[in-house]
Parts: sequence; C-alpha cells; structure tokens
Amino acid sequence: MTAKIEKVLLLDGVDSVCGEILQKAGIKVTVHAKLSKEQLAEELKSHDGMVVRSATKVTSDVLAAAPALKIVGRAGTGVDNIDVEAATRRGVIVMNTPGGNTLSAAEHTCAMVCSLSRSVPQACAALKAGKWDRKLYMGSELYGKTLAIVGLGRIGREVAKRMQSFGMTTIGYDPMIPAHVTAEWGVESMSLEELWPRADYITVHTPLLPHTRNLIGSEVLSKCKRGVRIVNVARGGIVDEAALLVALEDGRCGGAGLDVFLEEPPTDLTLCQHPKVICTPHLGANTKEAQRRVACEIAQQMVDMMQGKPLVGVINAPALTNATSDACRPWIELAQSLGCLANRISQPTDTPSLSISLHLYGPGVSKMKTFLGSAVLVGLLKEMASSDVNLVNAPLMAQEMGVTVTVDDHPDICPSIAAAGPEAVEVKVTRGLNTHTLLGNVSGGQATLYGLDGCVWEAGLTLGRNMLFFTASPGTSPLAAIATQLASLQASLTSLSSSVPNTKEGWHVARTQAAVDFQSAIPNARLVAQVSF
Repeated sequence: MTAKIEKVLLLDGVDSVCGEILQKAGIKVTVHAKLSKEQLAEELKSHDGMVVRSATKVTSDVLAAAPALKIVGRAGTGVDNIDVEAATRRGVIVMNTPGGNTLSAAEHTCAMVCSLSRSVPQACAALKAGKWDRKLYMGSELYGKTLAIVGLGRIGREVAKRMQSFGMTTIGYDPMIPAHVTAEWGVESMSLEELWPRADYITVHTPLLPHTRNLIGSEVLSKCKRGVRIVNVARGGIVDEAALLVALEDGRCGGAGLDVFLEEPPTDLTLCQHPKVICTPHLGANTKEAQRRVACEIAQQMVDMMQGKPLVGVINAPALTNATSDACRPWIELAQSLGCLANRISQPTDTPSLSISLHLYGPGVSKMKTFLGSAVLVGLLKEMASSDVNLVNAPLMAQEMGVTVTVDDHPDICPSIAAAGPEAVEVKVTRGLNTHTLLGNVSGGQATLYGLDGCVWEAGLTLGRNMLFFTASPGTSPLAAIATQLASLQASLTSLSSSVPNTKEGWHVARTQAAVDFQSAIPNARLVAQVSF
C-alpha cells in the first residue's frame, strides 16, 4: 500500500530534523508547537499526514474532521494519545517509533533505581535548605539486590543489562519471550506470582492495556517484600496510584520512582509530594538524542511508505509491513480485482451471510498471507461499505458486516489450473447458497484470471478497464451478438474472450474502453456482471 503524502503537520515541538527529511522528499511541512482542538481540526483539512509527540490528543472527533488524513505518526513509543480504533475505522495508518527512545528511557529508569537506593533527590533538597542529616538519608547498596522487570522488550532488556553491572540479580516476566531467550540476557523468566515476593525493586515496561491497568495494586503489593521499591517510566495507570500511596504510608512500599501519571500533569500532588517518592514530569524519552532519533525515524517511515518501501512501526495494520514492496504490489492488485469480481458475480440472497476462503499457492505468494486477505476484502467491500475501504480498515469493516475470512497458504502445492503456473491466488466466495471460485495470478505485472467456477482461460484473461461477464449454454457462443449490441451502443470494444469449451456453462467476456449501460437481452446468454477495475 503506497500513499501519496503531500503535506504533513508537525506538532508538539517535534525535532526539526523531521521536517528536513520530509521536505527533502518533496513533502510540504507545517509546524505548530501546540494547537487547540478546533485549530487542529481546521489545520488538518489541508494536510494528509501529521506527526505528534504525547501532548496532542488525536481523538475520533479530530479524525472525523480530517477527511484527507492518511497517516498519523507518533514520534515516540506510546500511542495512548491517539484513538487507534477510530483511525483504523477511517483507514488512517498509525505509526510509532518503537526503538527511538529505548536508550533514554532505560537510562532514566536506571537513574530512578539508583536515586531510590540513596535518596539522592531528597538529600539534595534538604542540603539546599540548609539541613545536614546523614542519618535520615541512610541508603542501601544495589549490589546483591533483586530487580524484577515486568516487560522484557527493548527498554526492559537495556535496563537489565545496565543494572546487572551494579551486581543486581535480574528476574523478569514477558509472556511473548521464551525463558531460554531471556536467560541469554542474564534474566531469569518467571510468572508474575513467582516474581512479586522475590523483588527488592520492581520496574514496569509494558504498554497501558486493559490487562496492565492497575497491574501493581494493593493485592500485588501485599505479596511483595516489605519495603519493595517501585519504578514506573512506562505509562501512568500501570501502577495503581491510590494503592501505592497507602503502601508508602504503611511501609509495605519503601519508595517509588514515578515519571508517568494517570493524569498528566497531575492535579492532585499528594503522591508526588510524599517524602518517599521521586518524581519527574514524563522525562523518560526527553533527551536531545532521543527526540532527534524519533523525529528522524518517523519522518523516514513516512517517506518509505510514500515510496513503497517496507514499513516498520505500523500500529493498526501490522500486515502492511511487507505489503508496500514492488514485488507485492501486483499481487495486492490481483487480490483486489478478484474480490471486486467475486462481489459482482455473487447473486444477492435473503441471507446477509458472506464468507471468503482464500488459498495461496506457491512459496512466494504464501509469504503474503498477512495482507492478501485484506486486499480481497478491499475489492469485495468497496461497493458494500458506506465509507472508503483500504488495507487498514478492511478487516474491521468485514467483521462489523459479518463477513468471515479464512486464509490458507500452500507453499509446496501447485494450483488446480496448470496454465496459471506454480503461484496463484484462489478466492472462494459463498453468499447464502451460492458459491463462486476464482483463480488468478500476476502475468507480466498484471492481474490475470485463469479460472472462474470451473471454467478455464488457458492463456489467461487480463483484468482491467470495463468488462462484461456473460454465461452461455455449452456449445454456444454469444460473442457475435454481444459485439453487435455493443456497436449499437457506440461502445469502443477492445477485446472479446471465451473460456475453454467444456460440458459446463461457459463464460464469455467483453472489454470496452469506457463503461456502458448494457440492458439488451442476448439469445442463449445471460449478463452476470459489469465490472470496472
């Protein structure tokens, strides 16, 4: 999926290198530090891309006011300030820069752990206030202590590496990473239930999701060692702030390092002002290096998308990661064409039930399993949906319309029609009691049909322009009558084609330069579909 991006809005003080890269690629750039919701909606009327950090809220209302918007780029990791579901529904790609702020966030986490062990900020503030109290700020060494890391992605790994140099034992939890892999990093993997009672320090590095909200609350804190210290440089809401405050008061928690909060900036400063709390205003990625890195990365990702290169950081359509290459693009066009044709030849029934079965033959096409199903849906749904359909929103729209899709790959099996070659796409669409099967491949870079409901085109039928599909009884050819009728309509006929004769009802196809309104009856033939590709 390529997208022509002409004008991008940069917000929230994104580093200037972002605009420089975009402009070098021929993209116009508008820069604003901050806009009100109304101002943002007005600006987006003339922009097809935008880049934000964490301040701007890209809500469903904002997206609804931006009909030309194709992409929202988050110069950073989290996308909780973007309504991803609303963006997906509107077919807007949401990207982030998953690795750009890794080192900065990891270093800030380590700084929090070190500061907690020696009460550095509190002691500094006391001395500046004229107090010299060494006993009050008695610290503890990190050597020999156990650091529990919840979330062993890029940041969690870097934290483990750094804190191991202090002699800390690192244990962790991540359901996506096998224990033998974490062991290679010096991290013992275990369940959360096993992890809590062993930890002297706990740091979280997960996104804020329904199952991670309030992950560390009163129940977890009751299972931890008395005096455990908590660090959150990930997302506000992962640590239950009310429960943490209670645990700090009764001694169950010995201290907390908080860089993020449920409400930012927090209006209730009770937790921030607690003597055992070290707090910073969301500074995890707030380094010159990180901000320049993420600005550079998000700009390059947008340029890559425009140029049809492989994508990274796509949040709401990970299937697009490899869908933009020159090798994949013709197959996407084929799948869309087959879906469009399947929709037209499927006869409406009283039942809304519609199911699609997609079979991919050959090793190359099988690797496209993640996005060819979406491509078929784009072609199938574009006349059924009330809004524009693309590779981003097609699966969601299909789900809401009750359309079921299954995709099977057969890398070592050839298609049933030998003329199609070793690689092909087969689409079977069932609507009520009616089923139609289409098989095609990419020939000379063009979408080509080889099979339709058991009928075969040995030389292939290129799908393109305006095509009329007729069926006729075996042994009859309506092509002459079709050509005569098209001539009477003053249609510019470019080709006529029939499937290989067989004992079944055959297919006959006329291609015209422009769309025609074909209403006449043809003896012994039936017009099934008119399709403009």
